[in-house]
Amino acid sequence: MKTKAQKKEQIETGKGEFDKSETVVFTDFTGLSANDLNVFRKLVRGLGGVMVVMKKRLLTLALKEKGIDFDAKKLEGQVGVVFSPKDSVETANVVYQFGKPFRAKNIFNILGGFEVKGKRFMEKAEVETLGQLPSREVLLGQLAFMLTVPIKKVLFVLNEKAKQQ
Repeated sequence: MKTKAQKKEQIETGKGEFDKSETVVFTDFTGLSANDLNVFRKLVRGLGGVMVVMKKRLLTLALKEKGIDFDAKKLEGQVGVVFSPKDSVETANVVYQFGKPFRAKNIFNILGGFEVKGKRFMEKAEVETLGQLPSREVLLGQLAFMLTVPIKKVLFVLNEKAKQQ
């Protein structure tokens, strides 16, 4: 049982992490081993973020103090909160990719998320969809490829025309 001071400290920690974050993702880690949880925390630290386990009531209070009306009691299971300074796509991708092997066993689930700058909640399906998107670098590479294909075709046609003459 946590003391009142520990609970206040956890609320302050949540508020502080929230201030440093661009994206917050809520997860249910029920059934996840301690080793797997440590691996997940390490991945989140790689983003520059932190994963905090919070009681739903304390999470609701921390968000309320930040002016956000949210009832964490709607979330299922044990709530792990990922605070990340990265955008929602990058954060969702790390969380989604980590949870892939556990999904079939229903051990690690994404519960939703929150975009801090836009002050917008994201449903579970939206966070999972964002998590399935390729990284920014891959998308830029695909765009560059798509832009070069028509140019290559024109050059091929011009080259063939020059050979005919």
